[in-house]
Amino acid sequence: MQNIVSIEKVEKYYGNKGNITKAIDNISFTVEQGEFVGIMGPSGSGKTTLLNCISTIDTVTTGKIIINNKDITVLKKKAMEEFRRDELGFIFQDFNLLDTLTAYENIALALTIQQRETAEIDRLIKNVAKKLEITEILDKFPFQMSGGQKQRVACARALVTEPSLVLADEPTGALDSKSARLLLDSFEKLNNEFQTTILMVTHDSFTASYAQRILFIKDGRIFNELVRGNDTRKEFFNKIIEVVTLLGGDVGHVL
Repeated sequence: MQNIVSIEKVEKYYGNKGNITKAIDNISFTVEQGEFVGIMGPSGSGKTTLLNCISTIDTVTTGKIIINNKDITVLKKKAMEEFRRDELGFIFQDFNLLDTLTAYENIALALTIQQRETAEIDRLIKNVAKKLEITEILDKFPFQMSGGQKQRVACARALVTEPSLVLADEPTGALDSKSARLLLDSFEKLNNEFQTTILMVTHDSFTASYAQRILFIKDGRIFNELVRGNDTRKEFFNKIIEVVTLLGGDVGHVL
């Protein structure tokens, strides 16, 4: 399998000489094409900083981040913008949908920016809407949708450009348990059936149990790693809780 993500000896410092904080401390790992990887850790562990660096929102102090054979740590501004537009899909906790646009129009935005043809835009939107089971709400505005529907529309927007990597930041944080399950079932389907590569930051053990592999971060370093393998999701969930307990974090939902 090809590595979609290679993190090589990444460090991130904040502050100045008199007051330096090391948010990421010499982290290295890879994510293969078609993998679903979760990142967990207590507040202040560095997991969000790491995701921000991978997503090009922030920059590293030292080290390399290679995504789809491109070292994003050396890209200039215009090249970075093009890379972000073409290679990455983003799913945020708070949806980030535009209230004045329908679901269809929200999903179409990324394709319009890429200057795709109208017929192609329509085909891609209908295809991703079918995968995420949101075809019936494409003409609705965000205020007409449930939280779960909004998040699946946001998910469709992230996926419609067929990015190399989908980055999810606490994707179930604003959802009730039923909506969270529906979204995570969609993630699992996209990963299993369509080989979508997903890197997800979460504090929630239930959400993490849907991933194939979990990286646990503490004090800016990788503390532990769990691979699901042939475990059932419940068995994997129980193993996640054991590590989270060692980390001193919140175990989140229960199965």
